[in-house]
Amino acid sequence: MLEPLADEYVQADDDDPALLFTAAYNNFAGPVFGYLRARGVDDAEAVTQDVFLALYPKLETLHGGLQGAKTLLFTMAHARMVDHYRKRERTPDATPYEADLDGRQSPSAEDQAVGSLGVTELMEELATDHREVLALRVVADLSVEETADIMGKSQGAVKQLQRRALSALRKRALRRNGKS
Repeated sequence: MLEPLADEYVQADDDDPALLFTAAYNNFAGPVFGYLRARGVDDAEAVTQDVFLALYPKLETLHGGLQGAKTLLFTMAHARMVDHYRKRERTPDATPYEADLDGRQSPSAEDQAVGSLGVTELMEELATDHREVLALRVVADLSVEETADIMGKSQGAVKQLQRRALSALRKRALRRNGKS
């Protein structure tokens, strides 16, 4: 059964695209959604909206009124459903990573690079502000201004903290290697 607005559209002499769109949406949004959902489209609601968005620019050249809109809507919905399955076929299955089931015993390349230099242990010996400024400036590659904003300090204080942190890090590294 057609909605009252659809009756208004059918009775109207002029082909008003806005009225046709509203009538088509009111009458066919549910069935289009149901079709897409029944065909197994993952996000049937989003695809339904996409179908109606694609309909609107075509209304100026559409022939057949409400019945023509219905035919076009279901043609577009079918095409979107086919696209969905084609995309699904080309996409590899995603499997969530479960650390408990990972039997590998080798450390990551990052851990090996940082760990072999002993940087992590040296960093842990630094004061909290020194670790923070080095992490933000060197590791995260943030500017002095960005680091100052994050730490709630002036730019001059950040520069001074970085200088002191690098100096302390150098002294600890030399001491560890027996050179001081």
